[in-house]
Amino acid sequence: MSTLTKSNHIGRKISRIRELRDMKQEALAQALGTSQQTISALENSETIDDDRLAEVAKALGVSVEALKNFSDEAAINYFNNFYDNSGSNGAFSHGPLFTFNPLDKLMETIEENKRLYERLVQAEKDKVEFLQNILKDK
Repeated sequence: MSTLTKSNHIGRKISRIRELRDMKQEALAQALGTSQQTISALENSETIDDDRLAEVAKALGVSVEALKNFSDEAAINYFNNFYDNSGSNGAFSHGPLFTFNPLDKLMETIEENKRLYERLVQAEKDKVEFLQNILKDK
């Protein structure tokens, strides 16, 4: 089997992306509303019609173009470049890489919880007032 044939085998690309996303065939089958056996057959197919390919791409969270153009070599190069540039002087960063300020997120969460608590307290006050009004009327 030539390398060209192997790289254009769309079923293998689907399988590889699914594996990279740490997704089992059963999970993909459920997302597509089909069986695990159907996914297995799909991953063994060299070609897939465009409509089905669009459904699979959506379930995997990638574009159809990404599915069609996927290669292990490109993925390895992407991750190598990502890690090479992620730290100072090419060193690995061992801490989490936040794209937000964790303290801001914490404060937002505290504020959301405070608002929720205030709404719950107000609802309880409204219940007490309602019940007191009922008792007054009797």
